[in-house]
Amino acid sequence: MKHVFLESHNIKNQFNGFGQFNYHLINGLYNAQIEDFKITLNAKNTTPLKDKYGNYFNYKTYKSLSRKPLFRIKKKYDVWHSLNQNIKVEPFFNIPYVLTIHDVNFVDEVSNDMDHKVNLRFKEKLKRSNAITYISEFAKQSTHKYFDVPNIPEYVIYNGNPISKLQTDFKVVTPVTQRPFLFFIGGLTARKNPHTLVQMLEHLPDFDLVLAGSKKDDYTTNVLETAIAKTNTKSQIHILGKISSTEKHYYYKHCEALVFPSLLEGFGLPPIEAMSYGKPVFLSNLTSLPEIGGKHAFYWDNFDSKYMANVLIEGLHKYETNKDFYINAYQNRAKSFNWNTAALHYADVYRSLF
Repeated sequence: MKHVFLESHNIKNQFNGFGQFNYHLINGLYNAQIEDFKITLNAKNTTPLKDKYGNYFNYKTYKSLSRKPLFRIKKKYDVWHSLNQNIKVEPFFNIPYVLTIHDVNFVDEVSNDMDHKVNLRFKEKLKRSNAITYISEFAKQSTHKYFDVPNIPEYVIYNGNPISKLQTDFKVVTPVTQRPFLFFIGGLTARKNPHTLVQMLEHLPDFDLVLAGSKKDDYTTNVLETAIAKTNTKSQIHILGKISSTEKHYYYKHCEALVFPSLLEGFGLPPIEAMSYGKPVFLSNLTSLPEIGGKHAFYWDNFDSKYMANVLIEGLHKYETNKDFYINAYQNRAKSFNWNTAALHYADVYRSLF
């Protein structure tokens, strides 16, 4: 039997995009009940995985030392899948290799010097690849823009929608506002651009803004809180930090709209999650977001605060005057992104290299 190795140690942190990708892909591969090859998962704590999936998978305990060339994993798997472009764990031998690229934002955020160690490491991953998968067309296009991609099979496989069931029981949630509110979820970072929502809110006195996501970045104090102070919107804004899954569902279900002015997105899950609840989504027209949001989302072409407010008001009016149409369109869009389908596509990529 053939054996596929998933370098999946990022599953340990399911509060970020890579962790979510690991978790949902593994779950989709489990649901596929594959019988013609065996999959090995690499994780620091394999106990929860064994408890959930039993002997369907094989398991290898991740050790940070395996990132060092001399201590790389020496078993010759039939296929090695590097689940994101930043992974430092590599196989010792030259074996069939699948690389999943989520984005190449590091060119903008770390260094555009192609000899920088981050870019050099990525070039090495490209060189050793036998197949490349991308999570969006944008991720593919931007990779080709900055790097020489080898002439090997390339696939765009969209992430699935992690919301498979809408929640209705929110007894454990204490809402932060009783007023109509707009919802943002994502890291509170410069890349996500939430301070523009604060500036927009100055023109929307009838709405509150709920911001959910990690506050670790200095952006929160240096940019976001400064914007709040300058616009005098403090009473309208609620910064929650990280929230539970139930809280996330609550705010999706009860918000007036998702607002997501991100500057850099390899994919972008929040628009799909919000559309699962039939909610209007307002997005920047940058990177992958038009590709993911589709034709019925509303888009900002720039971040002038008055302009953003007008787009939102006009969009909400369109939504409210044809609500059944938009709800149906959004929910169908959300259902079109499916992790079980994505996992089957990945399984076919593995088979193509046997």
